[in-house]
Amino acid sequence: MAAELSSKMRAYLAEILRLLERQPQPASHVSSSQLAEALDISPPAVNRMVNRLRDLGLLRHKPYQGIAITEAGRVVALKHIRRQRIAEVFLVQVVGINWLDVHSEAQRLTDGLSEKVVARMEQMTGAPKICPHGELIPTADGTLPAQTDTPLAQLKQAARIRISRLMTREPDRLAYMEALGLLPGQGCEVIHVAPFDGPMQLKLGREFRIIGHSLARLIRVEVLP
Repeated sequence: MAAELSSKMRAYLAEILRLLERQPQPASHVSSSQLAEALDISPPAVNRMVNRLRDLGLLRHKPYQGIAITEAGRVVALKHIRRQRIAEVFLVQVVGINWLDVHSEAQRLTDGLSEKVVARMEQMTGAPKICPHGELIPTADGTLPAQTDTPLAQLKQAARIRISRLMTREPDRLAYMEALGLLPGQGCEVIHVAPFDGPMQLKLGREFRIIGHSLARLIRVEVLP
């Protein structure tokens, strides 16, 4: 099976898994239009690739229901995501690429990497467990530990939190989060949550931040006791 898959096929599977993870609520399906927008590819091209991956047993696709990834497809996707995230860490730590731009650079680099090179990059960066955006790096066999963090936007009352990961790769949004100090590992307090998906007030040390609901949806946090 692995020999039959092109890098583009693996990238499709990885993007489907990312889209599922980025849903505000747990989801099992994504739409063809979501996938086309995420990959910046025409809907007919997406449908052709989805049909090929379905025929290989890596996806399920039903009209009006959406695209679901099978367990075999999930393993392939996680192995591809592993390579990308190790490449991200390598590009930031060793090459000196700015973390705001590293995702697109790692995507281009990953296509030409052998497993031997990926293993060496992992060794040179100290066997990292997370990527620069705070997301876990899957294991070599294509597994990923369950994460119990929650979207910041779902908090409805004051709480002490620690930012675990950022669910966007858009450089402009990441730069804005960086300017606000909202980075993986940062501890802070939710002071106030406005009703009806209104803004949230956060406290970082002695400073206060007010962020909108759309930004809070892209930040995953752990609620501290």
